[in-house]
Amino acid sequence: MREIWTFRSLGVEVYRAVKKILVYRNAVHSVGDEGGFAPNLFTNADALEILSEAVKATPYRFGSDVFFGLDVAASHFKTDQGYQIKDRPTPFQSDEFIEHLKKVHERFRLLLLEDPLDEDDWEGWVSITRQVGGDILIVGDDLLATNIERLERAISKKACSAILMKPNQIGSLSEFLAVVTMARKHNIKTIVANRSGETNDASIADLAVAVQSDYIKFGAPARGERIAKYNRLLQIEHELGSDVGMKQ
Repeated sequence: MREIWTFRSLGVEVYRAVKKILVYRNAVHSVGDEGGFAPNLFTNADALEILSEAVKATPYRFGSDVFFGLDVAASHFKTDQGYQIKDRPTPFQSDEFIEHLKKVHERFRLLLLEDPLDEDDWEGWVSITRQVGGDILIVGDDLLATNIERLERAISKKACSAILMKPNQIGSLSEFLAVVTMARKHNIKTIVANRSGETNDASIADLAVAVQSDYIKFGAPARGERIAKYNRLLQIEHELGSDVGMKQ
């Protein structure tokens, strides 16, 4: 496990490097709900190129210290005609979009793909997990909605290899812990995440440590409601000792 302290330098330095590049290119560098930049780029590939350039501007090595993960959120651009993204004029069919994502992985060595396909495209999820699940974490968020019944279905179909878990998405802490237990029982990686439109409450950091989540997803190192979570993780590390760590 990487120590929590790496966030203090690696995550912040890459984030600041991205902003410098956007400013240099005269691109929009305002931030969204989760602190991420929302630039006016021509293609999705442009964003990955900027991230790669940002990593090169830091002391860290891409593919060794820093890895990319994509929250594709495919349900948001799935139409009756297929998956429509700005990188090409015509929609992708499910199998075509999987091939597109595989090419992205070949180029950028992704660590994870979150919601790579529509939440009801179960056949597509099974296919992409079978093809690249050994190399990339295929993460279900919209697919699973922290719901134990949907998780059971995904496990039976082998439709993903990781789950994004949000306590207030399922509604109770008991239900959340039941999902954690089910995921661990079937070797599904766990990622504790907060929601968009967050508050400064940092208790989710305690919960992530308590369930020994494999990863966390708290947003960019910007905005008080995001920083509060990272500060709480750092405090927990100080309280429990340097052996406590969590991937980010």
